[in-house]
Amino acid sequence: MGTALKLPIIDLSSSEKLSTSRLIRQACLDHGFFYLTNHGVSEEMMEGVLMESKKLFSLPLEEKMVMARRGSRGYSPLYDEKHESSATSKGDSKEMFTFGSSEGVLGQLYPNEWPLEELLPLWRPTMECYYKTVMDIVGKKLLGLVALALNLEENFFEKVGAFNDQAAVVRLLRYPGELNSSVEETCGASAHSDFGMITLLATDGVAGLQVCRDKDREPKVWEDVAGIKGTFVVNIGDLMERWTNGLFRSTMHRVVSVGKERYSVAVFVDPDPNCVVECLESCCSETSPPRFPPVRAKDYFHERFSQTLASYSGSD
Repeated sequence: MGTALKLPIIDLSSSEKLSTSRLIRQACLDHGFFYLTNHGVSEEMMEGVLMESKKLFSLPLEEKMVMARRGSRGYSPLYDEKHESSATSKGDSKEMFTFGSSEGVLGQLYPNEWPLEELLPLWRPTMECYYKTVMDIVGKKLLGLVALALNLEENFFEKVGAFNDQAAVVRLLRYPGELNSSVEETCGASAHSDFGMITLLATDGVAGLQVCRDKDREPKVWEDVAGIKGTFVVNIGDLMERWTNGLFRSTMHRVVSVGKERYSVAVFVDPDPNCVVECLESCCSETSPPRFPPVRAKDYFHERFSQTLASYSGSD
């Protein structure tokens, strides 16, 4: 394990929007990661989602494969995702289950795979309630504060189609935690940065999450991020880095095996597929011109997912 990293703690319940946005700005400049507390999602709800997640992953493999991923939604078995380009890496040691909103055009284009009600009667209502709660009371408010942190109007991301409460996806993750006998570290999730705007991560408290604040440095220096009960670990994604011309950092991170099973739930707050991501006026100048060309979110996700999922055929 690496050294412990002390991340900023942001209080989402604070009525001081401007001071909170300044704290978020500094966190995004320094780390690209921070904790979010007093966010309004109860610990009981977070624990309920983790409990239902464990029930799903404990099903026999043949029952899980009935819900196998089509496009980006559904069940993914061990080693289905591969971030490392090494020919010797067989993939990440984790199971995943990804779902999104069932409503609207996106819900029709990309239908979810759900476990049978007779197997897990509380599973779907628990997950749909979590999705809606996180988006309604956390996602929208947090993006508003990020906009203020970038000297933009609070509703900027809504106006340009970046915030769409039906475009987000939730990913349930299980890391078996076994340690191999070689000297190499076993990775549940190999080194990567997230693709979208912002990720909200809830964990069961088991260690393993690490970040590398300088992704260009060799050898890389990894620092441990502890789980704090009842908080979200928030990190900036690649699309937000593009929007901000590299001002806000999309930080490389990974999950290493610590000899203990680990569960987490990631909510990826992604833009509408047709949203065009281009450099913000507040983040460029004559001396700092745009570093990235404009890109449509759907095209960007399609390219990125195709690099990590061998059988990927579409994007949310």
